[in-house]
Amino acid sequence: MIKWQKTQFPGIECYQHESRKHGIKFDAYFRGRFMFRGKTYISSFGWGSEKWTSKKAFLKLQEFKHNAKNGSGPTSLRDEQNRRDEADLEKARLLAAEITFSEFFKTKYLPAQHKKISSLTAEKAYFREWLAPELGHLPIKQITPFNLEKVKKNMLDAGRAPRTIQYTFAVFRQTWNTAKAQGLVKKESPTKNVKLPRFDNRRLRFLTQEEAEALLNDLILRSSQMHQLALLALHTGMRAGEIFSLSWSDVDLQNEVLTIRDSKSGKTRFCYLTTETKHMLSELSSKDGLVFLNRNGRKIKEVSNAFPRAVERLGFNRGLEDSRQKVTFHSLRHTFASWHVQGGTDLYVLKELLGHHSIQLTERYSHLRPDGLRKATKIFEERLKAEKEPSETKAKNALRANFHTI
Repeated sequence: MIKWQKTQFPGIECYQHESRKHGIKFDAYFRGRFMFRGKTYISSFGWGSEKWTSKKAFLKLQEFKHNAKNGSGPTSLRDEQNRRDEADLEKARLLAAEITFSEFFKTKYLPAQHKKISSLTAEKAYFREWLAPELGHLPIKQITPFNLEKVKKNMLDAGRAPRTIQYTFAVFRQTWNTAKAQGLVKKESPTKNVKLPRFDNRRLRFLTQEEAEALLNDLILRSSQMHQLALLALHTGMRAGEIFSLSWSDVDLQNEVLTIRDSKSGKTRFCYLTTETKHMLSELSSKDGLVFLNRNGRKIKEVSNAFPRAVERLGFNRGLEDSRQKVTFHSLRHTFASWHVQGGTDLYVLKELLGHHSIQLTERYSHLRPDGLRKATKIFEERLKAEKEPSETKAKNALRANFHTI
């Protein structure tokens, strides 16, 4: 148990360490206390080996006592250190708050990103061409919707597509949110007060049966793996990333089911194999780890050039400028959905097959089944007639009965 001893200075106490020496004497620890308005203030100072003496502790205690009486300044060493830390932090914030948009984007935002190289390359291009010229020199905290309106005007004047403008503003918004997370700005992104041109990014292109067969036949001659990936996407509606992440532990060939984990919607879903895809997977030699690997035996990260080259050879995109009309690997998922709707699959069933988080995403395919909508209207009409006829018959019989009574 520590035994505190009084010193010659009022309010200062010390105790000696049992074994630790400071010079020829035992090391001593100093603390002080005072009362003000019924409250006791205690401050621990430190050891003699840390250059504390009873006199030094006394002078510091008087300073704390003065601060308590005046209602300002620290009243203990801990309070003093906390205030110093807060002051240093605030100074750092003030300095950081003056950082320009360009400097923050290059030194803070980009290093914190863990995205595909292609995505980062695109973001750098949007920054370099559109954001930096108008915003780069400004401290990030000073950027307003007015500045962003000028960016939008520059892009519209240059004839840039609405989608390009949206991508550019998304880069700014992500950069701003990173600065907000670091405490450099407090407000929401000024992009919220800028109205962007609307853009319908729904892909309109899907393959016919003949086009799909031609594509698969071309791929199998040049890349057996690309043929396998394309076949699986076309027959199950899986996204490229879902195929790349597919493990053998999630393949159930006996029940012809694939389990898709960590999908884009965040939910686990199930895909069902066709006879052709089941046979294709059965023929693969390895049954351990990931189903598909690149040449180096690692996870595939992007669709190989074999696919766009096949599309180019077949001329699917020849003369097309609208990206929504062009065939990409994702068009295979779109084709899967389109074929289902044309075949009469209910949209809610298709929603589950595709793993959409809302039916609104699936409704983009509803236009592909106008005959089904007409058929539903006809059925509705016939049902109304069937329900109406018994009522009319009943009314006529009542009239006849009344007539005979009269």
